[in-house]
Amino acid sequence: MTSTLTATVRRTARLRAAFPTGVATARQLADLGIPQRTVYHRCLEGGPWRRLLPGVVLLSNGTPTIDQLLYAALLLGGPESMISGLHACRMQGMRRGPVGRAGPADVAILVPASRQVRSVGFVHVERTARLPDAVLRSGFPVAPAARACLDAARRTGSAAEITEILSDAVQRRLCTVADLATELREGSRRGTAMPARVLSDVAAGVRSAAERDARRLWQRSGLPQARWNVAVYGPDGAFLGIADCWVDGVAMVWEIESSEWHLSPEDHDRTVQRAARFVAAGAVYTATKPKRISTAPAEVAEILRETYARAAARPRPPLRAEAPRT
Repeated sequence: MTSTLTATVRRTARLRAAFPTGVATARQLADLGIPQRTVYHRCLEGGPWRRLLPGVVLLSNGTPTIDQLLYAALLLGGPESMISGLHACRMQGMRRGPVGRAGPADVAILVPASRQVRSVGFVHVERTARLPDAVLRSGFPVAPAARACLDAARRTGSAAEITEILSDAVQRRLCTVADLATELREGSRRGTAMPARVLSDVAAGVRSAAERDARRLWQRSGLPQARWNVAVYGPDGAFLGIADCWVDGVAMVWEIESSEWHLSPEDHDRTVQRAARFVAAGAVYTATKPKRISTAPAEVAEILRETYARAAARPRPPLRAEAPRT
């Protein structure tokens, strides 16, 4: 009994050393001296291992972690494969929208077009002749930010979620609008109609789904053209804040008060202080909750027209706005 237990412990230790991720292919296990028949027998119901994908095994019978699923997907894809889509976005620092909710069903990989690998189980495989140079994040090869974002956007049916993906990447300076436009132009045309429309809003300065809805309401309101997410400076050159929507001709600010970003009392205080600075410097200021834009658009538009009229009726203060400094 003792010798059998010792042999089991040694075998387990050897497997852990060889496969620290806890995931291996049947071929790798065979190279270690474990016959494929034994491998698949251990993956039967009630056995000590689990089959994750064709030829890919979890060396335990528990629930795999997200990292283990990603490793399994890369093993399926082969040596040149890389993570793309939502998980690649997450590993590069994005958190908003669907990226923050990415789960086991959202694993996407890129593989060379010459690889005969198909989507299976939880893995979406894209064979591509435009395989980018991978970047290493948390030990994983992942697609560059612009490619990962567009790959995720092409598989997302919601304009709001696409806005969160693209605008978060731009706001975090993981890529530029130009990078996204290039990827959109040169990449796969499949599923790009909605991302293209959203990207035009992001290029105009929109940085959230709520702001995209606001911009579209503004365009229907009959009011003059506005600018989005611009830095505003006072008469003495002091920075006042970033205006969600800025109407330069009358120095008017429209703030989209999304509670999603007020994650702490400190964040809310900063929003209040920014509004106070705008008003103290002479800007005419109004704010709207995102829900009102969708539930009462006519009322919001009327308030905007009244606010604009009030701003136009007084002398314009010497305020200056420009694209935010990087």
